[in-house]
Amino acid sequence: MGYVGLPLAHLLSTRYAVIGYDLSKERINQLNLATDHTLELSKEQLESVLKLKDSVENGLFITNDAHELKSCTIYIVTVPTPVTVDHKPDLSSLRMACISLSEFLNKGDTVIFESTVYPGVTEDYCVPLIEKHSGLIFNKDFFVGYSPERVNPGDKKHTIEKILKVTSGSTPEAAINIDELYASVISAGTYMAPSIKVAEAAKVIENSQRDINIAFINELSKIFNLLGIDTKEVLKAAATKWNFLPFTPGLVGGHCIGIDPYYLAEVAQQNHYNPEIILAGRRMNDSMGHYVAAEVIKLLTKNSILPNTCDILVLGITFKENCPDARNSKAVDVVRQLESYGTNVTVVDPWANPEDVLREHGILTLKDIPHKKFNAIVLTVSHEQFLVQDIPSFLTVNGIIYDVKGALPFPVDGKL
Repeated sequence: MGYVGLPLAHLLSTRYAVIGYDLSKERINQLNLATDHTLELSKEQLESVLKLKDSVENGLFITNDAHELKSCTIYIVTVPTPVTVDHKPDLSSLRMACISLSEFLNKGDTVIFESTVYPGVTEDYCVPLIEKHSGLIFNKDFFVGYSPERVNPGDKKHTIEKILKVTSGSTPEAAINIDELYASVISAGTYMAPSIKVAEAAKVIENSQRDINIAFINELSKIFNLLGIDTKEVLKAAATKWNFLPFTPGLVGGHCIGIDPYYLAEVAQQNHYNPEIILAGRRMNDSMGHYVAAEVIKLLTKNSILPNTCDILVLGITFKENCPDARNSKAVDVVRQLESYGTNVTVVDPWANPEDVLREHGILTLKDIPHKKFNAIVLTVSHEQFLVQDIPSFLTVNGIIYDVKGALPFPVDGKL
């Protein structure tokens, strides 16, 4: 019941009887009080679909009791698929989900996976697990499908029902049934892929393509900084050509763009191919936090401010603007690298939950900018609140402002 599962469960529950299951008792209790800390759904949206356990009408019953799943006939898996510290796919949550639902699977049931994986995981990894733990036979007793999630956290314009849905199934009949299920609630329509592997591959390349394009722009920003050229102005000029792709430089993290290329690289390497461009793009984007910190220190030194005597304000710790999710945020790299120079760093983020950030990254954060002056202010995430504040008023004499996103409405000392 996270960023992907909750909006999907909510949408389906407007037409069907849906059970929303999550291991976290705390998460379930919050949702049953119509409170979503991910901010994907409002209190009103949740209250409109929440129902009691024994109701047979459409609506959403949320629980952390796995035994409630025995009444289901369709299971949709939306667990996270992150990478390990050495950038290898971590399928542990997916494995647990397969084993858990196997206990309740009956003949004729369907399992649909939405978690991002590399081609082959659904049929070659998940299906054998389900067969082993359920005793059922694939494509005889149960069927599977893959429909990649395309949720954009924090985006209130491109909500789930407005995003075209790719679907697939393990047999022609299963594919049709799965497509019809999604088509019944997705107003943007569906696209039935010819196979599960095609659907898996389509998902993993969507974000990999975006990652590579941003990496290219990030490299350009490094070059133009050396030449004393404003990258933003270069991109504005180039964008006057009809087929120029409008990407911008920045920190690329999160649980999609910063993760998916490693899944594609994994399956390539399993098949004895070294994906040079994909991994080069990831290395570039993974390095940007260190680059930003180094540039800030250079500007401070230029202004005769010693790093080990300065106070730095970092604005934003989440992985993207107007979103509370700080998982795999590259703003964390900026903070840690600045601290490695001996600076005193204060992190402010009006969207992030301080307890979540402390637990996930060991970084203390504030909701509001403290009333003091800073030698440097670094905008890492362009939250809407930062863009309307008088940021320069928090700066000391000879202090610098570094705008990673190029979003501040006034001239700054440094930007990508």
